[in-house]
Amino acid sequence: MEERWSTEHVLSLAPDASSQKAAGKLSSAAPWSGTGTDATAVWGECKGSGRTPYRTVIELATPAYQCSCPSRKFPCKHALGLLLLWSGSPEAVPAAEPAGWAAEWLEARRDRAEKRAAAPADPEAARRRAGKRAARVAAGAAELRLRLADRIRHGLADQSTAGPWEEVAARMVDAQAPGLATRVRELDTVPQERLLEEYAMLHLLATAATRIDELPAELAATVRTRVGYTLDAAEVLAGPTVRDRWLVLGSRTVPMEGGADERLTTRRVWLRGAKTGRTALLLAFGRPGQAPDLALPTGHLLEAELAYHPGARPLRAVLGTRYGAPGAGPAGPPAGLTVAEAVAGYGTAVADDPWLESHPVVLADVVPVHTPDDWYLTDGRHTVPVRASAVPEAALWRLAAVSTGRPLTVFGEYGHQGFAPVTAWPAGHRPVGLTNP
Repeated sequence: MEERWSTEHVLSLAPDASSQKAAGKLSSAAPWSGTGTDATAVWGECKGSGRTPYRTVIELATPAYQCSCPSRKFPCKHALGLLLLWSGSPEAVPAAEPAGWAAEWLEARRDRAEKRAAAPADPEAARRRAGKRAARVAAGAAELRLRLADRIRHGLADQSTAGPWEEVAARMVDAQAPGLATRVRELDTVPQERLLEEYAMLHLLATAATRIDELPAELAATVRTRVGYTLDAAEVLAGPTVRDRWLVLGSRTVPMEGGADERLTTRRVWLRGAKTGRTALLLAFGRPGQAPDLALPTGHLLEAELAYHPGARPLRAVLGTRYGAPGAGPAGPPAGLTVAEAVAGYGTAVADDPWLESHPVVLADVVPVHTPDDWYLTDGRHTVPVRASAVPEAALWRLAAVSTGRPLTVFGEYGHQGFAPVTAWPAGHRPVGLTNP
């Protein structure tokens, strides 16, 4: 039997709250006709204000959407409404062969994907561009080291001659080192007691950026990522891939901060391989009025190939070939660690990647505890603070509500600033997303 998404997951795809509300009004069978699904797509026609109904089709694997309505939001209310109908009323969206107009769009989408994969590349031009950028990054990193040394020379307490870091951040952007620019920009908000630590870590990264060719391959790849180098999905997929049945541990969608991209949103989706036990992070981005183009239901299993970005601690991955749509996951929670094991694991990870602020971990049998000042997770022997700044307060109260004082399994990101919960598995219940909109 086809596994359909939860209402919570469908609503998490909406670009904003108003789209969620509008979709709710279209989640009944009344305005729809010609609906159907073949387990890879959902389609239907929705009666609107005009004579011609809006034709809506959703490809479920990505997901991807197409609607004939004039909305500039993506997905539109019709796509969300149809998904809510498919999710909550299976009898209203029966199994069928795709309607002609839906099949045409799905086939055209597959053709475009095949053409992109077959597009020729110019390796010589790529090498020339890479050489020019490497020289600019090295020059920018060298300048940053001098700026940091100047600040130390004048003393951290003496800010009389120290202007804002924005000018230096702009120089790093000019040097094509956006990762350095982001870290530099954040220095203006770092508390005084942590400033020397941040200077030291940034100086270490800038030094590594000037000596990338001397570093071991895996560490060099990590430095490139931290500096701001990116790889196209096709480049990553050209390397080794890992096929597994991937459990969707959770997802988080948040605004991107800083620079011209501050109105973008980023969606982080974490997976764990059922056979390999490896964890992977998928990233997707959305522009204003458009939700990120990747959404996988928490707790489901997806058989697929992943390709990992290179690095000392490979985590970020690209989704390759899929072997069917996401299906029902295991009845119980995933295997987890004790608090002590999670802390030790983070220490090992930092030894490989000194700039690692947090990494994904599943905690087993922990209870959320709230004090007048902070939140904590405890397994009865050890306790970790919750990084409340990374999680809405409502999500923390929701975590407490699903726990009711009893141990539960929690997935999230643990680092030196604490644990940021993403998903909870109450005993005997389906996983509960804590950070979805």
